[in-house]
Amino acid sequence: MAAGHSVDPARWQEAFEALMGRIAGRFARVEPRRRVRQLVLGLLSDLPRKNCWTIAEWVGEATPDGMQHLLGRAKWDADLVRDEVCDYVVEHLHDEQAVLVVDETGDVKKGTHTVGVQRQYTGTAGRIENSQIAVYLVYAGRRGHAAVDRELYIPRSWTSEPDRCRAAGLGDQTAFATKPELATRMIGRFLDAGHRAPWVAGDEVYGGNPKLRAALEERGCGYVLAVARTHEVPTHAGKFRADALARKLPKRAWQKLSAGAGAKGHRFYDWAVINLAHPGPGSHQLLIRRNRSTGELAFYRCYSPRPVPLTTLVRVAGSRWRVEEFFQAGKGLAGLDEHQVRRFDSWSRWVTLAMLAHAFLAVVRADEHARHPGPADLIPLTCNEIQRLFTTLVVKPIRDAAHRLGWSHWRRRHQARAQASHYSRQAANQA
Repeated sequence: MAAGHSVDPARWQEAFEALMGRIAGRFARVEPRRRVRQLVLGLLSDLPRKNCWTIAEWVGEATPDGMQHLLGRAKWDADLVRDEVCDYVVEHLHDEQAVLVVDETGDVKKGTHTVGVQRQYTGTAGRIENSQIAVYLVYAGRRGHAAVDRELYIPRSWTSEPDRCRAAGLGDQTAFATKPELATRMIGRFLDAGHRAPWVAGDEVYGGNPKLRAALEERGCGYVLAVARTHEVPTHAGKFRADALARKLPKRAWQKLSAGAGAKGHRFYDWAVINLAHPGPGSHQLLIRRNRSTGELAFYRCYSPRPVPLTTLVRVAGSRWRVEEFFQAGKGLAGLDEHQVRRFDSWSRWVTLAMLAHAFLAVVRADEHARHPGPADLIPLTCNEIQRLFTTLVVKPIRDAAHRLGWSHWRRRHQARAQASHYSRQAANQA
């Protein structure tokens, strides 16, 4: 390494092998155990597009058959690996004041056979598209953040057709569940596993759901959940819309506080809090955020088993953006959205391994920040930079000409068969 450089590739490789050893017991046979290691390395690579074909070529396999078998037919339980990812994240990013952040993301898809796909709104595209939606749970602490669970949203257009569900690998009795219900399920799994996070954050989809809020209160779990301006809250003077209460606040009710550091510095807003009337135990409040430049307002329903200061509620509200950072990094660095699979089992396996790959980057980043805060003229190592260095210094992809030419031959043969099949169907339809 360059003189004075703190990066230690051997330590990163040791950390990666330890993580692979951690999940090794979830694979009964040695072949999938070896191949899953190669797949995760491919997810961590600098490939511009990550799928079974590109990763198989990158790691040196002659065809994508083995990778496709690992995702589709090999014997292993993605949920057990997910539990290992959760334990790994909590162990290495542990924070007594961690926040569980819940949110959904969409992947634009073509066709109608990919599990869970339908025309629906997705924030990824910013409009209604043919897409697949998944809800994720992110553990966010001072040392970093990573996803610890995932649930695929199965629309009613699917659950009302058992044959369609069966063809996609879903059970015959698959029942419709809303996104807040999926969030409740994941938070329950996290807490039932013995993990602790005193706070939950989420956007209006989750804040506007009374069943989710009640479930969190029953478990004694605090929350700061966004709600719409039209959301009605109970006060000692009756029920009022959130925006109506904001208009009644005097100037002295607002405080300038940071919602956390962003890429361009601290994110300062004006904040105010109103105590709410509630028959049950605990502290119930309406938190209001005001943009200091535009005056735009945002609203949050808050609960805590015991009263907490405004700064704590602001910190939790600001943590919600960690899930957006996970989506960006998970998709950009670990191929979270690049799965080209149709069945539910294959989807579960791909996104779980992508979560594991991102979690590795997040843990290495936290470890590097703790070991080497870095000189003043350098920002601390980011997940992007760690991925780049890990691929360059640790992973040794195969790049010989014979291997590349063999894959070119395989792709062209596969494409020729697909083209011939397409022309045959076209001719039959025109006959």
